[in-house]
Amino acid sequence: MPRKLKAFTTTAGFFDLAIAAPSMKAALTAWGAESNLFHQGFARETRNAAIIEATMARPGVVLRRPVGTDKAFAETAEVSERALVGRAKKRTRKKKAEMPGHVVRNGTAVPRGHEAIRDFEKQEKLRADHERREEEAQERENARREKAVSAAASALQEAEAAHKLKVTAIERERAALDRKASAEERSWARKKDRLRRALRRARQ
Repeated sequence: MPRKLKAFTTTAGFFDLAIAAPSMKAALTAWGAESNLFHQGFARETRNAAIIEATMARPGVVLRRPVGTDKAFAETAEVSERALVGRAKKRTRKKKAEMPGHVVRNGTAVPRGHEAIRDFEKQEKLRADHERREEEAQERENARREKAVSAAASALQEAEAAHKLKVTAIERERAALDRKASAEERSWARKKDRLRRALRRARQ
């Protein structure tokens, strides 16, 4: 059995939005919201008969009207976004003021009321804690990598030093063998010369 539709409203930029949806979650999805606007106080279910009639005539369709007006909701707002953007630029030249019924926290407007502010600040703290944990994890990973690189470099240096010692020892042994071979060649040359002379005398 299909769920009963309800009319929900919110504000996005310079437009009021309205939609007939079976649930708050469905409304948030249709609006493309990345956070729970209902929990934050930016969206609500409306009892306004005109809004309910307009949204129920187009269930699931996001309707809009210029923010702060009583104009009828429609799929296309009567006021162009370019005109609203021009209005917004003029407002930025004036002193910044908080939205009615809102206060500014870290550059973001949140509903007045201790509970809403606490919820917003709690989310900000959770985000900051998450970023801090990620930074700490990255620092630990960098330290682990540096330690591994240092250990590998030390092992390579030790192996190179041991190799040089072995090569030096082998070179010394080779030099000693070369000297021994030369001495043997000289001794054999003398001995062979004596034996040849003895052989010639024996043949005479």
